[in-house]
Amino acid sequence: MPEFVYPPVIAVAKTMFRVLDLKITIEGAHHVPRTGGAVLASNHVSYLDFIFAGLGANASGRLVRFMAKQSVFAHKISGPLMRGMRHIPVDRQAGAASFRAAVAALKRGEVVGVFPEATISQSFTVKELKSGTVRMARSAKVPVLPVALWGTQRLWTKGRPRTLTRRHTPISILIGEPIDPADFPDPNVLAAELTTRLSALVDRAQREYPDAPAGPDDTWWLPAHLGGSAPTPEEAAALDAAAEHRTPSA
Repeated sequence: MPEFVYPPVIAVAKTMFRVLDLKITIEGAHHVPRTGGAVLASNHVSYLDFIFAGLGANASGRLVRFMAKQSVFAHKISGPLMRGMRHIPVDRQAGAASFRAAVAALKRGEVVGVFPEATISQSFTVKELKSGTVRMARSAKVPVLPVALWGTQRLWTKGRPRTLTRRHTPISILIGEPIDPADFPDPNVLAAELTTRLSALVDRAQREYPDAPAGPDDTWWLPAHLGGSAPTPEEAAALDAAAEHRTPSA
């Protein structure tokens, strides 16, 4: 099927990156296969993560079909774009249909992007991963690649004002080696391996990040274990639980 929507969207995004002079570093792009299905499993710290995770695969000429919540597709502006780029809607009340759609896309040779933490990590550490990522890779018999994003939270994240015009921000995109599900007959071992590799990539992205807080009032974007003022994983879990209690259908 011809791609009429996705390439122009990518071109606009790259133009904005240049205008804002974002300092984007991409490492491991060669791990993304140029043909065939694959799952990109990224950590999640920003509402913009799908843009940058997709950028990481662009060097291999791949257009990533991201799994995103249904409400994004229902929006009058983002909806037509999401459908035009053939992303995959996720209805939490009918998760099986979303899973089948993703597996079908993988079997067709598509690259599917997922955020296995399901929601943004307010602690900026890797949360417990949902099992769907591993299950879809095993079902489609395709590799899963861990992807670490860092710096994107400084542009727009949960509980903070949007700073989409922020200039010169370093953005790190690290893509790990493919994990072949065939090497892990036990799905629990595969899930643990993905968690270990993703956590290690995120930790490296954080520790090698070329920028530092501008002062005591600018430590919010660093995790607590690195001296930042972000919530600890335990505090973030409590915030998530409270938010889920307020909006059980969200």
